Amino acid sequence: MRALILGASGGIGAAIAARLRDGGADVTGLSRSSDGLDLTDAATLNDHAARLDGQRFDLIFNATGALMIDGSRPEKSFDAADADAMARQFALNATGVALAIRYFGPLLAGDRRAVFASLSARVGSIGDNRLGGWFGYRAAKAAQNQIIRCAAIEWKRRNRHSIFVALHPGTVETPLTARYADRYPTITPDRSAEALLSVIDGLSPEDSGGFRDWKGQKVEW
Repeated sequence: MRALILGASGGIGAAIAARLRDGGADVTGLSRSSDGLDLTDAATLNDHAARLDGQRFDLIFNATGALMIDGSRPEKSFDAADADAMARQFALNATGVALAIRYFGPLLAGDRRAVFASLSARVGSIGDNRLGGWFGYRAAKAAQNQIIRCAAIEWKRRNRHSIFVALHPGTVETPLTARYADRYPTITPDRSAEALLSVIDGLSPEDSGGFRDWKGQKVEW
């Protein structure tokens, strides 16, 4: 198995990479801190994809994302609505995923089962929203889910064995959740990685375009 991990230096990304390597997979990891990969900068995506040209991956796992960007905390009310903060959320958590698919999607194997998995969040579910707030992050993740759905439809025409999936990793003990994790039960990055890889292993092409949590349950849109 050959896998490409985007965001391989983060808590979940590093755990996914380690789990795959322990299982014998050939893993390529890219990150902003180690490689200059930036989903908000199409040129860096193009450069890295060009370096990997000719390689084909059975799994591309996007583990990038951020809740707080440039110090902007999740909104508690619309009194805190800020155009620049919301634009940054969309640039990374939505548009960045579309660009990742544009540049790295062609590296997916085209003649066998191939998976593009991307970390979303349950708070991106519109139907599950009962609390409000955090609307910039929520909206960006909801947009990402639609992007994954669109990619699933397009790639089905390229490879009928392809699978695109948005994944909620649970509330994981990482810097992203540190300020808010005390409100919810948490799991370690390694536990999340183990569970997410199990979910991915259980998916079929008929599941492509879906939204699953770390327990394998469908999350409503």
